[in-house]
Amino acid sequence: MVYDVFMSRYALSLPIQLKKEAEEAAARQGISLNQFILWSLAEKLGMLRSQVDDPDFPHITYRRGASRRPTPVLSGSGIRVQTIVTAAEQWGLSPAEIAEQYGISETQIREAQAFYAAHRSEIDADIQSESALEPKIG
Repeated sequence: MVYDVFMSRYALSLPIQLKKEAEEAAARQGISLNQFILWSLAEKLGMLRSQVDDPDFPHITYRRGASRRPTPVLSGSGIRVQTIVTAAEQWGLSPAEIAEQYGISETQIREAQAFYAAHRSEIDADIQSESALEPKIG
């Protein structure tokens, strides 16, 4: 799908509490409210287009990145499941350390790890293909 490179403006009315929660979530991610709303809308539209989400993992959704391949991410954050897996398995971080590092809950970490257990081959393939692209040092 090709999108027009121009942006359009749209005035959005949000309930006060929803706006407050969105601002807090954006701040935890270190992004603007506008970027958070844009990501959230893109994530939802991607989910509706692809319908590949696993209903057993309601807080994991798929987003298409630069490669145009669907990639599982923590809903509302853009943090890839493979990032959580890498932090735990390769960097040796605990769920609490990962949660603190990325500004998310330990519950989200556990769901990402359970998703990985259920979709191991898919995530391992993503990790392997990405590491193949990394420049070799030495």
